[in-house]
Amino acid sequence: MAKQEIRDRSDPESMRAFMRALLEDVHALEKMLAGEWFETGIRRIGAEQEMFLVDRGLRPANRALTLLEELPRSHFTTELGQFNLELNLTPLVFQKDCLSELERELDQRLAEVRGVAAKHGVRVLLTGILPTLEKRHLGLDSMTPIPRYYQLNQIMRGLRGGEFRTYIKGLDEFQCKHDNVMLEACNTSFQLHFQVGPGEFAMLYNVAQLATAPVLAAAVNSPVLLRHRLWHETRVALFQQSVDTRSETHTQRGGRVRVNFGDHWIEESILEIFREDVARYRVLIATELEESPLAKLARGEAPELKALRLHNGTIYRWNRPCYGLAGGQAHLRIEARALPAGPSVLDEVANAAFFFGLMCALSDEYGDPKDKMPFDDAKSNFMAAARYGLHARLHWFGGKTVGADELILRELLPLARRGLETRGIDAGDITRYLGVIEQRVQSGRTGAQWMLDSLEHIEGQGRPDERYRALAAGMLAQQWSGKPVHEWPLAEVESSDNARDSYRTVGQYMSTDLFTVHPEDLIDLAASVMDWEQLRHVPVEDHEGHLVGLVTHRQLLRQVSQGQSGRPVAVREIMKPDPVTVTPETTTIEALDLMRASKLGCLPVVQDGKLVGLVTESDFIEVSARLLDEWLRQE
Repeated sequence: MAKQEIRDRSDPESMRAFMRALLEDVHALEKMLAGEWFETGIRRIGAEQEMFLVDRGLRPANRALTLLEELPRSHFTTELGQFNLELNLTPLVFQKDCLSELERELDQRLAEVRGVAAKHGVRVLLTGILPTLEKRHLGLDSMTPIPRYYQLNQIMRGLRGGEFRTYIKGLDEFQCKHDNVMLEACNTSFQLHFQVGPGEFAMLYNVAQLATAPVLAAAVNSPVLLRHRLWHETRVALFQQSVDTRSETHTQRGGRVRVNFGDHWIEESILEIFREDVARYRVLIATELEESPLAKLARGEAPELKALRLHNGTIYRWNRPCYGLAGGQAHLRIEARALPAGPSVLDEVANAAFFFGLMCALSDEYGDPKDKMPFDDAKSNFMAAARYGLHARLHWFGGKTVGADELILRELLPLARRGLETRGIDAGDITRYLGVIEQRVQSGRTGAQWMLDSLEHIEGQGRPDERYRALAAGMLAQQWSGKPVHEWPLAEVESSDNARDSYRTVGQYMSTDLFTVHPEDLIDLAASVMDWEQLRHVPVEDHEGHLVGLVTHRQLLRQVSQGQSGRPVAVREIMKPDPVTVTPETTTIEALDLMRASKLGCLPVVQDGKLVGLVTESDFIEVSARLLDEWLRQE
């Protein structure tokens, strides 16, 4: 889709013409499937690597276009966010040393982009969701400045009816309102492609649906979003909500979101999916139309099916059906989109080996899973794997329910090994890559678990910003080492770079675990809270979380000195209304100047009209002490 020039959806005539072309593409595909138009008898694999670009402070670096000026566009391309890049690897015949060849090219291309990035003070990080992301990084100024991205954002906002609301509950609870689709840019993946013949597509697509859950359970690498610990693979929940184009009415009606796993097994062919998607999902964008695909077929030429491919690119099935052309020859692929980027190249290729092995072995061993298991079991497996990783309980053949780790070790790894062996994959490669999966599962140390364990290990050390930067720093260092994640030491706060990077803005060190009162509460409650928690300032907020005032220790003392009339006194009677506030993006220098100029002891931090944090004099004293200590150590 990124290569298409798209047209404005507000032009009804263009959209009708595109819909006509889309229906004609479906008709052409029907004819092709009835004939002998597709490459068969050969299996190919491929992959797409998405990555984050980070600066010296390990925060998102909007430098993708700068780097692309020096990188081969045949392999590298843009993503939605300027802090992301996508690498497309060379398709390989599925045989012999294809897996180690995949790893070699991935290492080579990553070395290439790292070399270019280093010249611009940028580093490359492989992870499902970058731990140092903040909401301020997700504005339109971080969107890649290409018209089609802005237009898609506008279209999706219009269909959604305004703001994008995200709610994810995991170990923590995450709620967010956002005015654009940039939350999607939080996700990076390692997408796999598996070429199949038209006659075997339905069965192998069903196998992919079945295999995705256990492979994902072992591959999870995205447990943190904007400093919230959520699902082991939070990308699944986030992606589904960040590009949800349903209006409130369609949501209440239970309409399917554009990011989905599906609702049923495929019965006969790829046409079932394409027809359903054309019928179910509105066309978002149009493009210049090619010559009639039926006219090309009449001349003996395989058509591009440009309209169908563009529409398919706006529907995000976790296993996406793909039509493609290579050297004038048509082919079909299954694109597995659920696996995250990272933790290391070796881990990613091991995940690929596990998936490809299961694609071969499950079809050999069980045939079409639609005859053996309810689809709802496969779907619930996928969601359980995303939520809990190796701790998930999965439904399997024979009606049994088993832990993901036990199922992988006892049944699926031996199956995957047989699947790779029967396809002639190099024995040394099979042992190496499946061995990584085995040791990862035995240790319970997925990428997600490494992050969660690291956060527990460094709990209480430094400020939250420093801990999440240490997480990113630990990942970056270990990725350079080439070791798989089950061999990584836990992250340490000391491994983060210059401490000054943790105190540039108020949002990095503000207190977010706040004690607040309401305007109609008794001042006795405010006084008690301040006494119990040893506080000098208590924010006053309404029931929607809007800041309406501030109660200080000095105000309470003044109230006591004036004596009590005997009547209950409400907080609103003594609070300071409309206090001076800052935002999380306010710089430390600006906040200090504001406190000095206004003679303030604290600054409430407000975002989107709501209280999100508090900074006090003691916070700035601690910041100064930390920076002075660092300066003395450097001297």
